[in-house]
Amino acid sequence: EVQFVESGGGLVQAGGSLRLSCAASGFRFDDYAIGWFRQAPGKEREGVSVISHDGSTLYTNSVKGRFTISSDNAKNTFYLQMNSLKPDDTAVYYCAAQVPGFLLWEASRYDYWGQGTQVTVLS
Repeated sequence: EVQFVESGGGLVQAGGSLRLSCAASGFRFDDYAIGWFRQAPGKEREGVSVISHDGSTLYTNSVKGRFTISSDNAKNTFYLQMNSLKPDDTAVYYCAAQVPGFLLWEASRYDYWGQGTQVTVLS
């Protein structure tokens, strides 16, 4: 069974940093993409960043220069480093996997999802 478990969320002051982790188990694919999505109360889920198996990355405009997506294939874990956090970044953050992988924002194209981790940025 494929499972993704996010961790690392929490409460932080504006300007602070958090690193989200997404630990995958049972995930044995060579061609994939991992996406980080977020959903704020009353808003639609939006794509934040995507990384493909070859290391290519994609960022939504609002996080460029502040967030960095990365992977540790040996640990089957994916990360989202979030710096210079703003109150608008407050949301539940999800990681998801797409097989095979493309740099896409469409959530419907992702096959596996974690349960989410809450990020709250105080002003």
